[in-house]
Amino acid sequence: MTIDISQLTLEQKASLLSGRDFWTTKNIDSAGIPSITLTDGPHGVRRQVEDADHLGINASLPSTCFPPAVAVGSSWDPELAARVGAAVGREGRAFGVSVILGPGVNIKRSPLCGRNFEYYSEDPYLSGVMGAAHVTALQEIGPGASVKHFAANNQETDRMRVSAEVDERTLREIYFPAFERVVTESKPATVMCSYNKLNGVDASHNRWLLTDVLRTGWGFEGAVVSDWGAVSDRVSGIAAGMDLEMPGSGGFTDQQIVDTVHAGALDERLVDAAVKRVLALAELPYDATEDFDVEGHHMLARELAADSVVLLKNDNNALPLAENIKIAVIGGFATEPRFQGGGSSHINPTRVDAALDAIRDQSKTTGAIVEYARGFSLDARGDTKALLGEAVQVADRADIAVVFAGLGDREESEGFDRESLSLPKNQIELILAVAATAPQTVVVLSNGGVVSVEGWHDEVDAIVEGWLLGQAGGSALSDILFGRVNPSGHLAESIPLRLEDNPSWLNFPGEQLHVRYGEGVFVGYRYYTTAHVPVRYPFGHGLSYTSFSTDALKVRVSENERVEVEVEVTNVGKRAGKHVVQLYVGGGDPPVRRPVRELKNFAKVHLQPGESATVHLVLDRRAFAYWDVEFERWVVPKGTYSIQICADASTVLRQATVTLAGDTLTRPLTMESAVSSWFGHPIVGPLIERKLTAGMSEEQAAMNDEQLKMVGSMRMQQFIAFTNGAVPAEYLEQLIALSAASKAVS
Repeated sequence: MTIDISQLTLEQKASLLSGRDFWTTKNIDSAGIPSITLTDGPHGVRRQVEDADHLGINASLPSTCFPPAVAVGSSWDPELAARVGAAVGREGRAFGVSVILGPGVNIKRSPLCGRNFEYYSEDPYLSGVMGAAHVTALQEIGPGASVKHFAANNQETDRMRVSAEVDERTLREIYFPAFERVVTESKPATVMCSYNKLNGVDASHNRWLLTDVLRTGWGFEGAVVSDWGAVSDRVSGIAAGMDLEMPGSGGFTDQQIVDTVHAGALDERLVDAAVKRVLALAELPYDATEDFDVEGHHMLARELAADSVVLLKNDNNALPLAENIKIAVIGGFATEPRFQGGGSSHINPTRVDAALDAIRDQSKTTGAIVEYARGFSLDARGDTKALLGEAVQVADRADIAVVFAGLGDREESEGFDRESLSLPKNQIELILAVAATAPQTVVVLSNGGVVSVEGWHDEVDAIVEGWLLGQAGGSALSDILFGRVNPSGHLAESIPLRLEDNPSWLNFPGEQLHVRYGEGVFVGYRYYTTAHVPVRYPFGHGLSYTSFSTDALKVRVSENERVEVEVEVTNVGKRAGKHVVQLYVGGGDPPVRRPVRELKNFAKVHLQPGESATVHLVLDRRAFAYWDVEFERWVVPKGTYSIQICADASTVLRQATVTLAGDTLTRPLTMESAVSSWFGHPIVGPLIERKLTAGMSEEQAAMNDEQLKMVGSMRMQQFIAFTNGAVPAEYLEQLIALSAASKAVS
């Protein structure tokens, strides 16, 4: 579709930059411009019928609820993320949706964030890889993606007003990389700007964020769309690079654009650029196609959910469930599963599998006898004592009890943050009572963000982290419990011993509309491993029903300091299973403080019993770089780096070292530069030292060196005044010019 926007009036162009209603853009039939539909995702299509409601929160058409990002991230499997994206794309085409909002690649800064179920991980590399896989597969089917929420949207408390105060190095190393990878590798149709302010400037009109970083720095060519209701200044948004305001404003902000252009305060060329980017969305499919395979997608959701489950603990081989045993299934989540989060991503599922039904069905082939007790009520008015007593009786008659526990929508949802990591009190009491009665006890968790297992962890035999698994999660959990599927998920976020151990604890969620990211780059496992703070389960942890060995690590530095890593993995157990090879990098000799190790690559492999595979992983120079705020670029420090194959962020299995020449940095000098920088400069330093010590004895020169250490942080301008002009200003100007000429960054 080629549209000559010069044939459009300013009023028509402005009208294209905001929605027609809650979910659609405006059409201009005379110019051949269609209306397109945007709708919520990312783990399903939340397609509301036209004019369903003005807030976009009511019921939507039935679609498949696939595992949310919290589960997908725990799969550590980009292919799984891609299969979710492709399936959502097929359903989007069936509903005539052009843009599906998602995925969310924000970092899980705090485990209390109420929307963590929509995000992949606390790690930017893992989040970026999974997000890019989702977007690529989605857009190959037809609909466009809207990667969100850009940027530093890591809490729900005051999310529409709070200013996230984040230094640039932390942004570049932690909160930007997932977006950068999705933008540069997958080229999403849109990027959604967030509600919050970033360092005092609303994301919706932050030119540094939307133009300098996103467009100029990363080469983004798509449209920037606002989060729904996020626009604080429509005209400033156009100037900053924010193209499409959603939802519609009834034409009010369109007129603001027109009036400002007429007043000469907004360049019409900026309006034209935004219009062209929005019109590019009309190239996406917008006509509904044939229906999707409802049953096929449900079975796909079941397969993907099972591969996302994390087995945290399995003492005494409690799992998989043995044949011909008596199983006590306890807990309301077994019959009324919580399989998705609350808020804008809430899908109206085509069907929902309950775990109890699936367990009873599978027990028919294993000879197991299943008895059920509700155990607790999510309603505070429920008769807790009676439910608990019934559960204990059922557990007493069983060989093993499987307790389904977790969080309800009241504990976590979009719109508010959690207040605690703990399970509800009545559920903890139930777990302890059942564990004291049953010969063995398994706890199956359903939660969108991590929960504390303290207070009951040591009393149970096994813990299955089931997250929110989508509409087929009940059957997927049964597959895991009975061993039809070997668990292969790994934690994409750390589970701390205490909330107070989390590095964001003192600053989250901020106060007086400001939240300071005081932990800097030390988010999640980066802090725990560096500060030697113990956790209950580290990032990357996950058990299996089989065992794997890791051997024969080989590391080679190739052209442009690209590091090639090879390792052999063998399934040494008796079951087929999937294994995640985690590659971390540490070391170097940077001028800034860095984490002891950081995830830089990974791969998931499927192996039969006794089978081996050689896994090849590559580290480019960026894997060794930090963001230098003075040079405003990525810098690889020279030095020796540790290449580590880990079972998780805390457990190194194999390691080797490589030495990199790194970047040569010579910083230009000014009169504002520190004395230590002047004397430490490789070219200027010897010259100024010679000038300053001319005529001194050896003893005097040695004393001078000691004195220089005391004033090392003093600006040279102050130093010269302090020493009564010991080095002439004219000579210093010559040295400044010499340092500028010798500046090198290679």
